[in-house]
Amino acid sequence: MPYDFSNHLDRTGTASLKWTQYPKDVLPVWVADTDFAAPDQILDALKNRLDHGVLGYEFPQASLLKAVADRMIKLYGWQVEPEAVVATPGIIAAFNAAAWTVGQPGQGLLTQPPVYPPFLALAGNVGLVNQFAQLRAETHEHVLNYRIDFDDFRGALHSNGARTAMFLLCNPHNPTGQIYTRAELQRVAELCLEHEVAIVSDEIHSELLLGEARHIPIASLSPEIERRTITLVAPSKTYNVPGLFCGFAIIPDAALRERFKKASDRLIHHVSSLSLIAAEVAYSGECDAWLAALRRQLAANRDWVVDFVRRNLPEVRITVPQATYLAWLDCNRLPLNGRNPYEFFLEHAKVAFNRGEDFGAGGEGFVRLNFGTTPQMLEEAMERVKRSHAAIG
Repeated sequence: MPYDFSNHLDRTGTASLKWTQYPKDVLPVWVADTDFAAPDQILDALKNRLDHGVLGYEFPQASLLKAVADRMIKLYGWQVEPEAVVATPGIIAAFNAAAWTVGQPGQGLLTQPPVYPPFLALAGNVGLVNQFAQLRAETHEHVLNYRIDFDDFRGALHSNGARTAMFLLCNPHNPTGQIYTRAELQRVAELCLEHEVAIVSDEIHSELLLGEARHIPIASLSPEIERRTITLVAPSKTYNVPGLFCGFAIIPDAALRERFKKASDRLIHHVSSLSLIAAEVAYSGECDAWLAALRRQLAANRDWVVDFVRRNLPEVRITVPQATYLAWLDCNRLPLNGRNPYEFFLEHAKVAFNRGEDFGAGGEGFVRLNFGTTPQMLEEAMERVKRSHAAIG
């Protein structure tokens, strides 16, 4: 059946963070949720539960844990047992619990900026020491690519006077939208094994693949890597249900899993009944046709915005995301006379991006664009940016 992602749903009266953060004349292309309705299968399941009338305490059922495990087998050939799956109230809650599981105050947390801002706050939440292996930007004309500097990665391990306890990986990567290759994943995993560092892998965007891109869970590389890895997945970004706050930690090693459960209990983590219902439908495969159509729309949006930047904003470099609905724009060559590009575009274009500095080192002079919206909305936002170009100088 055909799916239409061109219908704009008015979210201004819904208390949406995305649409209420700024004045009404500002177009929001920032926080990472999309402007698309969730699949009918999920909405129907939620409506059925609401029609039943009772919203009591519920816990993850065996059928849900099996659906998550079966999804890993179906998508990646990664053999996961249902008992390895632990429900969590979202990915941020999960990597906080993971940090309490594998680390102790004073130990190190390794991340790769520029990266999702809550990664940068995690060390302070747990009393860990931040250690950074910054991703290196490479440019070809207007296109921006990022790579891992493995010498820098090795040097960041056990740096800043702290022994590294945990490497927090973001794959697919936010904000760049890139996917790591098997060789890259293998090398960072081997370094973590060599230095006895636990891997926590945020793979929340792993089903939002664009074009022919393929995702590889780092834990699937070998039994040795799997034993030291906590993999985090969620239906929230893929099916646009982030407000339900539901994710899953996949932890095949039984001892590590029990430690994670104890840390989650300590943090009083509960998952809502409605989110469990939505997740089971999402991972059942019932929404796969909808997802395929969504990915085609997102790929078309990506291609359009990359081409628009190339033709109309020649000083700006942009990533070509392999996954997610997020693009990363380098505005450092714009002659803004010291003005921040986020603030410039907010004032002159009435368009709200994410501020690049919030993503840590390497984010200065950048903005993040969420292209997970209707083509009409995306075109209006970028046309405003183009017109604001005349105010530069």
